[in-house]
Amino acid sequence: MRFQYIVTAVLVAFGATNAYSQGRAAAACDLPHPSGVSTQQLMSGQRNRGFRLFIPPGYDGHQRLPLVLDLHGSGGSSAGQARNSGFEMVAASEHFIVATLDAVDARWNVPVQAGRPDDVAYVGDVIDHVAARVCTDQSRVYATGFSGGARMTSLLGCRLGSRLAAIAPVSGIRLPGQQCTGGPIAVLTFHGLADPQNTYAGHIADRGEEWVESVPDALAGWARRDMCKGEAILDDPPGPLSTMRYDGCADGAEVRIIRIDGLGHAWTRKEVDTTTVMWQFFKSHRLNRQ
Repeated sequence: MRFQYIVTAVLVAFGATNAYSQGRAAAACDLPHPSGVSTQQLMSGQRNRGFRLFIPPGYDGHQRLPLVLDLHGSGGSSAGQARNSGFEMVAASEHFIVATLDAVDARWNVPVQAGRPDDVAYVGDVIDHVAARVCTDQSRVYATGFSGGARMTSLLGCRLGSRLAAIAPVSGIRLPGQQCTGGPIAVLTFHGLADPQNTYAGHIADRGEEWVESVPDALAGWARRDMCKGEAILDDPPGPLSTMRYDGCADGAEVRIIRIDGLGHAWTRKEVDTTTVMWQFFKSHRLNRQ
């Protein structure tokens, strides 16, 4: 019952704008493509880069589908992240595209360092690559990632805000200290309160500056960027799940966290079905191109 209380409250909130998202017509498209998993190759920043592409069963080459970008943690891979998130299983029933990306040497360039691959450009190139081959609704492109992939997802929300409708970092939200592009962007994050790697409270000694910021501070930073009103609102019923959110954000954006008491560094399906709840959040948001 405690689990159901939190999940129901979250899904009701997400559903409020879903009618708008589903109601807008998309332009005609004619891009046949086999369904299932394939390995894609492209050139990005004069480097050969690859990624894993999933096209859901029943894709007809005409209907424009949402696209979810899924980023692995440091030391991970696209195959491992596909297993970790399970997004392809959700996509098969909910009918959307999943691109699971690979970092060079398994580590994303975040914080950005000169001489390393431009992963923001790579993600933009992946979006273009998919849209040129599969009917993609470019007003419904979303990004998520775990740990190091969450930090990269946070950077994407800042630097690719004109192309992404929402982001959902898992166990690693940050507010990049860079000039952001685009308008307000919807943000949902999940974080275990017992995470020893990317700690909730931040301020980890003897690590880089990106480890100083706490999760609540990062969330507050996104709320400022999205011009949300008032202070954070905490909903903490009995049980392991609680939520913290900001209301009154510009252009219908949302900023919220689902916190899991006792959870370490993990993408969980036990305390909450992270992937399913995340998809409900994603599909309630569309990029505002006006």
